[in-house]
Amino acid sequence: MNFTRWSARFPGTQRRAAARTEHAAAQAKRGEGAVPAARGGRADPGAERPSPAADGRPADPTVSGTGTGTTPAQRPDVLAAVPSLDELSVREVLGRLPALVALVHGPDHRVAYVNDAYTAGFGARTPGAPAHEALPELGELGLLPLLDQVQRSGTSRTAKNRTAPGGGSSYTVTCTPVEFPKTDNGTGTETGTGTETETGTGSGSGTGSGTGAGSEAEAHHSGVLIHLADVTDHAEAVERLRASERRQREAAVTLQRSLLPQELEQPDDLRIAATYQPGGTEAAVGGDWYDVITLGAGRTALVIGDVMGRGVRAAAVMGQLRTAVRAYARLDLPPHEVLQLLDGLAAEIDASQIATCVYAVHDPNEGLLAYASAGHLPILVRDEDGTVRRAADPTGPPLGTGGWLHTSGTIALGPGSTAVLYTDGLVERRGEDIDEGVAALERALSGAQGTPAVICDRLMRALGVDADHDDDVAVMVLQQPARTGADAELFHNAALELLGGIEAAPRARAFAQGVLASWRFPVELCDLGVLAASELVANSLQHGTPPMRLRLRRTDRRLIIEVTDGDDHLPRRRRAEPGDETGRGISIIATIASSWGSRRTPGGGKAVWCEFALPDKQPDK
Repeated sequence: MNFTRWSARFPGTQRRAAARTEHAAAQAKRGEGAVPAARGGRADPGAERPSPAADGRPADPTVSGTGTGTTPAQRPDVLAAVPSLDELSVREVLGRLPALVALVHGPDHRVAYVNDAYTAGFGARTPGAPAHEALPELGELGLLPLLDQVQRSGTSRTAKNRTAPGGGSSYTVTCTPVEFPKTDNGTGTETGTGTETETGTGSGSGTGSGTGAGSEAEAHHSGVLIHLADVTDHAEAVERLRASERRQREAAVTLQRSLLPQELEQPDDLRIAATYQPGGTEAAVGGDWYDVITLGAGRTALVIGDVMGRGVRAAAVMGQLRTAVRAYARLDLPPHEVLQLLDGLAAEIDASQIATCVYAVHDPNEGLLAYASAGHLPILVRDEDGTVRRAADPTGPPLGTGGWLHTSGTIALGPGSTAVLYTDGLVERRGEDIDEGVAALERALSGAQGTPAVICDRLMRALGVDADHDDDVAVMVLQQPARTGADAELFHNAALELLGGIEAAPRARAFAQGVLASWRFPVELCDLGVLAASELVANSLQHGTPPMRLRLRRTDRRLIIEVTDGDDHLPRRRRAEPGDETGRGISIIATIASSWGSRRTPGGGKAVWCEFALPDKQPDK
């Protein structure tokens, strides 16, 4: 900072006094030979110029160059150039307006006057004729009922953006009631506005109705002044803006739908359907999303979320979060740990964007739905008897807020149960508490029957969601079927507790051989299953800790073999050297099985599993 220059402004300093003197001298120097200001009028060469004030400030800028202290508005020559308002006639004022002006009077709205702009726009008009005949354009613009309203109420009315038929010009029309000043000279002649004259015989074209002088109908003359402002350019600009907004909305909807799963994964043990409904044309597209991710070993991850924003940006953030969820889900982490990772990622993507999300994992062996929520609405579950339960806490803050440790909860999802995950657009209404919307959804769910897709449609209709809804909505419905008869024969479970030491391995092989044979699998599949069970058990006996358990599960599509133990160290596949005696078990599993994986269990241990796809047709034995 230049302290030398700024010190001149400090009070009580010599620099300030010197600066003031220099400023006054500079002002006086600039005044010599300068051109007089425009507002000061024409300068008189012989007149004395005004001098600066004694304190160095410039003279009053309102003082003219004549030195008399008279403003331009006070000078006689200037006042003489301004016409008096009394000298202007109504015709002169209205005739020079660029807007279209028409004056009508009487119950039939007979034409009293049209200005030049009106004539240029619509052509010459016959005075004295009714408006519906002489001014057909008013009828095309839908203004005749408006004239009646104005005349009856005596209050001005404005109609915006009225477009003439055939794609013509657009006008904003203002209709103002007027009273015609009337002079009756006793002979039946009167003047309405000073612009037209009318005789009592109806031969004139003024403000009367032509029924004779002195009649009661002419005792009071009221009319309507019609002012049409051409707003065609404005209307076209508005239409271009609307077209641009429609294109942006279509782009956002297209992006939103392309980022959502085109086809939901259908697990063996669940039936799932989901729907997305964008908001109406007046609402921007938001960031609602959902996904279904199969985790292996019969487990399924379900996720639904809502980015708090609108348009393409919200859809883009949503796409990044959905991709991240799929990546984190492959780690097979507990729900709260997945949300913890998403929370940090959401802050990195866009600190100004926050999102709500619920992540749930269904385990058919447990009959539970484990979930964690980041500011999202609760999951609803309807049991087979129609009872609706609401998933309780824990619920943490939305993603992107940081500084919170999320926790997981569980809710039972047994055979015949239906669960619903949804976004706030389904239950939130202006002027209502959101709990009322959730209660309405519970009532609708208790009576909704059918497949998940049917239930989705019924819930949307019951909550009043249509094409004009003011917010976008995402709904996911999942069912745990209650299987009976031949369908139930395709789903079996068998488990063996692995007790003791190395002697547990032959028991496990024998158990697997007997179970797989009873399930009537082909010989080749039975041999592969026994080999996989043997390798998984051997790996657990060597590297794990008790308790250990072997579980076999079959569905209508696959055979699942899983071994659990008390050690949380996850195995990994590695290349064994020719001289190594160990390290080949996981490689064998990865080679013979369709897929394999491992995860940590809630109790602190781990589970290692593999899957075999079943043949489409199995031979009978």
